[in-house]
Formats: sequence, C-alpha cells, structure tokens
Amino acid sequence: MAAPQEIIDLLTGKFGPAITGHFAVDKHPRVHLAAADWPEVARYLKDDRELAFDWLACLGGVDYPADATMAVVADLYSTRHRHRFAVKVFTPRDAPSVPSVTSLWAAANWQERETFDLLGIDFPGHPDLRRILLADDWDGHPLRKDYAFPREVNGIPGSVELDWQQKPGR
Repeated sequence: MAAPQEIIDLLTGKFGPAITGHFAVDKHPRVHLAAADWPEVARYLKDDRELAFDWLACLGGVDYPADATMAVVADLYSTRHRHRFAVKVFTPRDAPSVPSVTSLWAAANWQERETFDLLGIDFPGHPDLRRILLADDWDGHPLRKDYAFPREVNGIPGSVELDWQQKPGR
C-alpha cells in the first residue's frame, strides 16, 4: 500500500509542473491538475504497477464561480494494493471540458453523464454524453451555484410552498 505522499512523489516525478497542487496530509489526499493533462495522468494511475488504480470509486464535479473554474474530482482505489487517492481536474467555468476516462474505467460512463447533466461539464470522447437524470428539454444545470430553480416545468410546479404552521401533524 502506497501512502499519499509516495503517490504524490511518483506523480510529481513523472509529470512535474502538470501537477499544480498536492495535498498528502488531508482528509481527501489528492493532486490538482489541468484538464489537458488528465488523460495521460489517468492512464498512468491505472497502468503503473506500483499504483494500479483499477477502480474509479466516484467521479463528480464542483463549481467555483468566484474563481471562474469548475473541477472534476475522481476518487480512485487500487484493489491490488488497497490504497486510495483522488485527482481534482480543473477547467474554465465559461467552457467547462474535461476529457472522458470511460476508456479506462467503465464506471466513468454514468458518472460523467451525471456530472454533465447537473453541472454542464463536457466530456469529449465520451461514447454517449447526454442527460441521465433530467429531462432532455431541461434548461440549465442545477448544481451550478448560479442556477435559478424554475417555478414550473412543462406545467408542473417546481416546488410547493407551505406555511410551516399548516403542515399536517402540527
């Protein structure tokens, strides 16, 4: 089992300045990098014998409007070595795009679709990138920090507001 600092040392030794940040002593040990560097780093994380990250446990997105960026966070696990590590891949918020890793980890298929659906991050190379949770005609991406939830969608109320004193059982 490799410790987070050992994984960081391997990554910074191989990819140098492509690793823009690293956090070994953290509740979520990880490295940061730009979207353009993700395919090569992902391939190394999966194929290197010392790392062997064969399981994509989780992939999701984060919106950072104050920094005009978004990030895709990939949580990886090695079933061979029993170690965990994460990669945070940054992309500009005005045209968010992170290369797909579905060719490396099959689990990325639905997780990238969900991230696309809820945050609007494009995943070039994805075999079937389309909405997975929301209707095809849904406008916008609800997990973006500036998203305005619609009052109504196709004649169906988006929310029902009740006075807390009128709720049943009170």
